[in-house]
Amino acid sequence: MAKIAIITGAGSGIGRAVALSLARRGYRLALTGRRLGKLEESAALCAVEGAETFCITSDVSIRELVDTLFAEVIARLGRIDLLFNNAGIGAPAVALDELTEADWRRVIDTNLNGAFFCLQAAFRAMKTQHPMGGRIINNGSISAHAPRPGSIAYTASKHAVTGLTKSTSLDGRPFNIACGQIDIGNAATGIGDRMAQGVPQANGQIAPEPLMDVAQVGEAVAYMDSLPLDANVQFMTVMATNMPFIGRG
Repeated sequence: MAKIAIITGAGSGIGRAVALSLARRGYRLALTGRRLGKLEESAALCAVEGAETFCITSDVSIRELVDTLFAEVIARLGRIDLLFNNAGIGAPAVALDELTEADWRRVIDTNLNGAFFCLQAAFRAMKTQHPMGGRIINNGSISAHAPRPGSIAYTASKHAVTGLTKSTSLDGRPFNIACGQIDIGNAATGIGDRMAQGVPQANGQIAPEPLMDVAQVGEAVAYMDSLPLDANVQFMTVMATNMPFIGRG
């Protein structure tokens, strides 16, 4: 029987790459994000792979919309086997003392509150469905281990995602719910492409950084979910081999 997956932030970049990778493996996919047009582009690409997909616009930072999203997926597809908890944003790269409260709250609302709302909704569904259980994969970041300059809101939110992952792993044990985290470094996406042009380094310099094919992220997530629920990739780091991460922190 085909697995059923929800992918947040599925309209572009990492979310789209994961959708395509799962589509090739025969998953039935619920794609969600804020922009219907981008979701439909992802769905069309997945359809080429023969996957059944449907699109639901939502904003993960608003709990009521998240609850509606998960209710609709369950009503339409019957269960949830995988949540790829991917939706996230950054803040302007400004000096720490210049970050506005609005930008701080916007990042925390999406990257932390939104991630929690989605994993909680998935947890409820997985706990009560038959057969019981499923997998949640949170999109963390290597910033959870070594921050970039001017990234306090994003970095703090991703440290918090690691806490969500560990707590969910523990609390999910009685219900056959596995939770892991993928930390991604320098994938070639619309956002990540700026790395090749040059980004701030810890020493104050601006330097270009290597990128990796974002399709490799999709393959990594697919591998994480290929394991039976009695095995789990707790944390995976996938990154451009030569990027300045080891030695950065």
